[in-house]
Amino acid sequence: MRVIAGTLKGRTLQSPDWDGVRPTSDKLRGTLFNILAPRIEGARVLDGYAGTGAIGIEAISRGAAHVTFVERDRRATTLIAANMERCRITGGYAIIQSSVLQAIDGLRREPAFDVILLDPPYASDFQDALPHVGDIVKPDGVVVLERARKTEPPEVAGRLRRVRDVKSGDSALTFYTCQL
Repeated sequence: MRVIAGTLKGRTLQSPDWDGVRPTSDKLRGTLFNILAPRIEGARVLDGYAGTGAIGIEAISRGAAHVTFVERDRRATTLIAANMERCRITGGYAIIQSSVLQAIDGLRREPAFDVILLDPPYASDFQDALPHVGDIVKPDGVVVLERARKTEPPEVAGRLRRVRDVKSGDSALTFYTCQL
């Protein structure tokens, strides 16, 4: 697993040595960031269900001003910190050990996010947190849900409305924007 583009291009990231973390493939990460490219420079990004931190690190590499990583597994938060150190990233990020749903309450007191990236384990019920992330994204922001292709996401989740789906192999990216 490596950083695909930007200032950290080519850096190798450490992978988990336990089951239960499904890192986003380089191909799908490339597709995601090709779509999001105009939104990343200077953005506040939330990497929910962060796992290895690869998605948030890719955002930093491509110019995000700040990335908040949210991950409930202590082993994964340790891995994210190790990957940040490996890439020599010393600022512009926060790591929160919590479920995404629980973290949302505290994040409401922070400035809203430009981009929220949710990559829950395929077996999890992402629909618990999805309706609530609309409360912490800017009105012109975007929420992206990575999911199993066979899982159908909702059209509307809280303040969010589905606007696009991109399918790649067994995975899909679903894009949401705020409805006013």
